[in-house]
Amino acid sequence: MHLRLIAPADRSERVLDTLVTDPRVTSVVRIPGAAHRPDGDLIECDVTREATSDILAFLRAEGLYDDGAVALSSVDSAPSRNAQAAEKAAPGAPDDAVIWDAVVDQAYNEAGGSWVYYAFLTLATMIAAVAVVTDSSILVVGAMVVGPEFGVVAALAVGIFLRKGGLSRASLVLLVKGFVLAIVLTAIAALLARAVGWVDVADVTAARPLTGFIWRPDRWSAVVAVLAGCAGVLSQTAGRGNALVGVFISVTTVPAAGDLALSLALWAPHHIGGAAAQLGINLAGMTVAGVVTLLLQRLIWRSYLRVKRRAGARVEA
Repeated sequence: MHLRLIAPADRSERVLDTLVTDPRVTSVVRIPGAAHRPDGDLIECDVTREATSDILAFLRAEGLYDDGAVALSSVDSAPSRNAQAAEKAAPGAPDDAVIWDAVVDQAYNEAGGSWVYYAFLTLATMIAAVAVVTDSSILVVGAMVVGPEFGVVAALAVGIFLRKGGLSRASLVLLVKGFVLAIVLTAIAALLARAVGWVDVADVTAARPLTGFIWRPDRWSAVVAVLAGCAGVLSQTAGRGNALVGVFISVTTVPAAGDLALSLALWAPHHIGGAAAQLGINLAGMTVAGVVTLLLQRLIWRSYLRVKRRAGARVEA
């Protein structure tokens, strides 16, 4: 990971000494007095993922979060010998280390909401509604990929796990508002389509061999939601964002919302409860799985570090 820091002049030397003497840090550069707003020295360095949380905790204690600046970015490749030596000095594997400050920052960004979030969720729900009408599994997958809801679900899990009430409330409110808006707008679109003769209730209630599973949740719906929640949180905490596509196309949150909107608009009461249950099962399953995954990651990582420290102490003795 690459760190770009602005350190106030009275703390710059202490920060620099700590970074230089830590074997898990490399490529340390300081430019005195280069920073403005806030004023201070510019310090840049590369840190192993395993050590990043430790370094960030030190910087927070030194007041750089309040009086300076801290920016974190991922380094795609560092083939130099210095970087390899730093990696060897850090216990564990990079993917196993969770950078909690980055996880929390990302969660707050996801929970902030934007018109783009509402737009994508509404468009995804409308695509899902078309998938129901046409009984198209391809469109179901498309709606899943377009849907942006998992980031907010992950933020909710982070808020619950870290006991950040404000983050949890903001995430939950955003989920509810987003799905309510998407379902209402999709229902309005369905009413307009019915008015011009494009759809009728038979499109929802007819046998749908490719999309009928959307409104008929079963135990496997809960299993998939839990597995997807675990995979999604792991992909975010380990910096493996490419795995999120698989998560998106594993859960039927958005398709259930599309089915629910159609069932309400065309009044298929038998389908309303099933689609709503599918939506709730997926959201609840992913949230619970996310919380448990974060808990296990913290416990496993702390246990691993304790074992390594004890082994190091025995070697020194």
